Amino acid sequence: MFYFLTLSKHFAVERVCLDCGARLLGRSDKKFCSDQCRNNYNNRLNRDQNNYVRNVHAQLRRNRKILSDLLEDGHERIHRDALIAQGYNFTFFTHLVETQEGIRWFYCFEYGFRESDKGYLELRTNSSYVEIMAEEE
Repeated sequence: MFYFLTLSKHFAVERVCLDCGARLLGRSDKKFCSDQCRNNYNNRLNRDQNNYVRNVHAQLRRNRKILSDLLEDGHERIHRDALIAQGYNFTFFTHLVETQEGIRWFYCFEYGFRESDKGYLELRTNSSYVEIMAEEE
C-alpha cells in the first residue's frame, strides 16, 4: 500500500501599507497601518482635483473682495479695465441673473455688475440670492 503525503504550500504574502510601506497586521483586507496613512494616500490621489477647486475658489474670493471694496468705497460705476488692473477675472462668477428687460447681472456671491456703456460696469449688492439659499437649507 502506498501513502501519498501531500504538503500544502501556503505562501504568506506580506501585506504592506499603501502609503508608508510598513508591514500590516490584523484583518486580511487592511490596506493602511493608520488613519494618517489612509488620509495621506487619499489626499495624494485627489491632489490635482483639490488644487483645481482651491484655485477656483481663491479667484472667486478675490473677485468678491474687489467688488466689495469698490462698493464700500462708494463706487457704483467703474471701467472694466480698472477691475482687470485690480486682478478681477471675468471668467469666474457664481451666478447670472437676467432681468425681464434682458439685462444680465453677473454676480460673485452677493456683489454684482452689469455692462453699461463704453466699457463701464454698473455695480450693486444683492443679498436676496444668498438669503434664498439659506432658507432652502
